[in-house]
Amino acid sequence: MSLVINRRRFVQTLSVAALAATSSSALGAEDEEIQRPVGVPLGPYGAESTADEVTAAIDLSGKTALITGCNSGLGYETMRVLAMRGAHVIGAARTIEKARDACKSVEGSTTPIVCELSDFSSAAACAEAVRAMGMPLDILICNAGIMALPELQQVGGIERHFVVNHLGHFVLTNGLLQQLKSAPQGRVVVVGSMGHRWAPAGGIQFDDLSGESWEYDPNAAYGHSKLANGLFSIELARRLQNTAATSNSIHPGIINTNLGRHMPKYMLVLASLIGWTFMKSVEAGAATSCYVATNPSLANISGYYFEDCNPVVAGYNMDNVEMATLLWTVSEELTRGYLV
Repeated sequence: MSLVINRRRFVQTLSVAALAATSSSALGAEDEEIQRPVGVPLGPYGAESTADEVTAAIDLSGKTALITGCNSGLGYETMRVLAMRGAHVIGAARTIEKARDACKSVEGSTTPIVCELSDFSSAAACAEAVRAMGMPLDILICNAGIMALPELQQVGGIERHFVVNHLGHFVLTNGLLQQLKSAPQGRVVVVGSMGHRWAPAGGIQFDDLSGESWEYDPNAAYGHSKLANGLFSIELARRLQNTAATSNSIHPGIINTNLGRHMPKYMLVLASLIGWTFMKSVEAGAATSCYVATNPSLANISGYYFEDCNPVVAGYNMDNVEMATLLWTVSEELTRGYLV
C-alpha cells in the first residue's frame, strides 16, 4: 500500500506545529507579496539571522527580563542570549525544578520561577513574586505555549490552547504592567505564529470558547490561540499609549522543538528527514524575539507584528481593533479573580 501525502496539507500541519517552511507560500499564500507597515523601521537582519547576531552590539547590563517557557527550545535560547548580554533573566517554567535546571545551565544572572499557564493562580502568583522583587521589568517575553493537541481538551470549560497560550499570559502580563511602565522603556514581546491564519472562520469564537460547537481541529485550535496572542498584543499596545512601554507580537519561524510533540509520528519522522531543507535552527528561531525585545531602533514601536526580524502586515484579523478590544474585555471577565 502506497502512502499518498497532500503536500499543502502536510506543510500546513507541520507549520502549525512549528515544523514547516517559514515562507508565505508554505502557509497557503503563494501569490502574496510581503506587505510592510508604514513608519516601522526595517532592520539589517533576516530569516537566517541568529539571536546571537541580532544582539551582538547590545549591552543589557542593568536590565531585567522575564521569559516564560525558559526550560526548552526558543525560550531557553532566548534566556541564554539575553543573560549573555548582561540582563538579569527571570526564567519561568511549569515547575521550579525545570526552571532551576535551565537557569543553572546558562552563564549570567538568572532567577528561576514557577509559572503554570493553565493555572491562573500560578500565573498570578508568578507576577506577584516578580513584583515582590521590587525592580522595574524591562522585557517580558510571553513565549511558552502548547500546540496541536490531538483531541479537544478544556480547562475550566475553556479550550486548552486558548487558556495556556492566551489567558495565562493575559493574567501574567496584567500583573506586571506597573513594573513594565516603571522601566525606562519596558517591552512586551508576545510569541505568536503565522498559524493565526487557521483560526476558525470569523476569528475569535466569543460565542463558544469551549471549542465544543466548532468541529475540533488541532490546527484551528492552535490558530485560534495565536490569533488571540496577536490581538492581545495590539490592544495592550493601545493601553500602553502615553507610557514608555511597548507591546509587539512575533512569528519566530518554523523550528523543530518540543512544541511539536503532539504531532502524528509519521509527521515527526518526515520532518526529521527533510526538515533541514525548510526549518530554522533554534538559534535563528529566537532571533526575532531578541531583536524586538532589545533593538534600540524599536524603542517607540508598538502594536506591530514581526517575522524574520522585520515588521509585516499580518492580515487574517490580526489588525481587527474591535475584535482585540472585545477579546480584552472577555479575557478580563474570564480571569477577573486573578487580576491585580
